[in-house]
Amino acid sequence: MKLTQKDKDYLLKLSRKALEHIFKTGEEIDLSKLKISSNLKEQKATFITLTKNGELRGCIGKLLPKKELYKDVIENTYSAAFSDPRFPQLGKEELDQVKIEISILTKPKILKYKDTNDLIKKLHETKPGVILEYDLSSATFLPQVWEEIEDAKAFLSSLCTKAGLPEDMWKDPDIKVYTYNVIKFKEK
Repeated sequence: MKLTQKDKDYLLKLSRKALEHIFKTGEEIDLSKLKISSNLKEQKATFITLTKNGELRGCIGKLLPKKELYKDVIENTYSAAFSDPRFPQLGKEELDQVKIEISILTKPKILKYKDTNDLIKKLHETKPGVILEYDLSSATFLPQVWEEIEDAKAFLSSLCTKAGLPEDMWKDPDIKVYTYNVIKFKEK
């Protein structure tokens, strides 16, 4: 997918406008009144990350495309602000302090690897977004998490913990690992 700078700016403004609107009126933004370019109507999976003073304030998204891009951005904006279980709901007084980052995901693909050393090598070389699945447990880290956790073993261990699994579970041969990339852009 090719997004112009104009498309990216529009999506960031739309995300911000959706938050401003809900705080002003108590209602979600009316999508029927928006003029949307055809490029933004393609089904895509997104994550919205909210930060405040450089610290995570909310991050919610989808791994698979289920909605048109602009609708997914709005839905995940609301979810990141009001439904991330790690944080209290965003307050109106925080709105001016919050920065919005949008990540548009490629479709996840199963990662084939020979053994744990091969897994580590492949992840370290490409630093993709990673989904780890075992039985009914799963978790993901966006590629941006590599900026915080550079070591692939520590990355996988943290991902296991996030999924509610023992931290060394990534070594189990029955674990499934999927990878994806993102187009990311944020407010300045």
